[in-house]
Amino acid sequence: MHTLIASPFLGQYLVLRPGHVKGVGIPETRYEELRAAVDVGRPAPSWLNDAVTAAWGTPLPAGDLGDLLLVRDPSPYGYGKASWEINLGCDHDCGFCYLGEKRFEGLEWNDKVRLLTMLRDAGVLWLQITGGEALIDRQFAAAYEYANDLGIMVQISTNGSQLHKTRMQELFARLRPYRLTVSLYGATAATYDAVTRNRGAWDRFSRGLDASREAGLPVRLNIVISDENAHEIDDMVRLAEDRWSFPYQVFSNMSPTIRGEASPLASQAAKHLKPRRVFTGCNAGHTFFHVDPHGIASICKIGRDPSVNLMTEGLTALPRLGNIAESLQLRTGGCSGCTKVGICRTCRPLAKLYQEAGDNRSLYCQHGGYGA
Repeated sequence: MHTLIASPFLGQYLVLRPGHVKGVGIPETRYEELRAAVDVGRPAPSWLNDAVTAAWGTPLPAGDLGDLLLVRDPSPYGYGKASWEINLGCDHDCGFCYLGEKRFEGLEWNDKVRLLTMLRDAGVLWLQITGGEALIDRQFAAAYEYANDLGIMVQISTNGSQLHKTRMQELFARLRPYRLTVSLYGATAATYDAVTRNRGAWDRFSRGLDASREAGLPVRLNIVISDENAHEIDDMVRLAEDRWSFPYQVFSNMSPTIRGEASPLASQAAKHLKPRRVFTGCNAGHTFFHVDPHGIASICKIGRDPSVNLMTEGLTALPRLGNIAESLQLRTGGCSGCTKVGICRTCRPLAKLYQEAGDNRSLYCQHGGYGA
């Protein structure tokens, strides 16, 4: 397993250490120097050892540079980040889930390999593997290891239900993710199990977080607030700060499902609604994209239609996402002629889902009083 990755990234060049967010920017000339050194078997240049020591506090291990450093080739596609739902199946049944019905289905192993290879070839350096619940996919460990072998920096989004298992802790000790984003749904067994509709879920979750803290894994908590657990928000924050000492974010705004169903909105804790920041555009479809369990790529997790099927059309279809992204941001339907375009806090694809879910403007639109 390589110790370092050298890679192009959106017009820049980076040296990265798997399992760590921090990287080192280098000029193109030094990136090409590393490519040549690996190709002809030259030792590591002294500047690389100095950069590694400065960035991560330890010198470059002894050994052949080709064994220590993976140099990724440039990509003609211009993407740098992606997210992938390895499977939508989940062992929790939270009423506010934006995925709605979660069917356990996805690609077979050979197609997972093909998809991950396409992501690498598209230029993706940073990948979020999510679900459903990613860690319950029977091929998660193999897919995670293969992504690492390709020189992809992996973040995992999980409900934490599997982190107490020895095999998961051993996997992440051997191949450290650069981030584990774990959702927190309550501060007591009664509340947590009620929200997830899964008896014993709190016990498994808390043991997994304890094990992850002991192992020094890079966990970040997403504290999700609903009407069922809002009374424990202060206790959840205290758990994050005092018991586990993990960084955290608090999320309180529910959204419709990806199919425009309103069911998650019933779980909204109304007094905890927070105004979103003004939406000024994003790079979805241009430098970032999302892939569902069947290999269908869209601009993001929200704007899923139109899309391109990577498994049937191949990588050459991916650049169509740029035009799709531009078309999805056009203000049509309930947003046509809006007088608050310049201060709108909701991206157009998300507004469309709210409109399909019943157009309760108080939840997303400043005309409806939201964020006034």
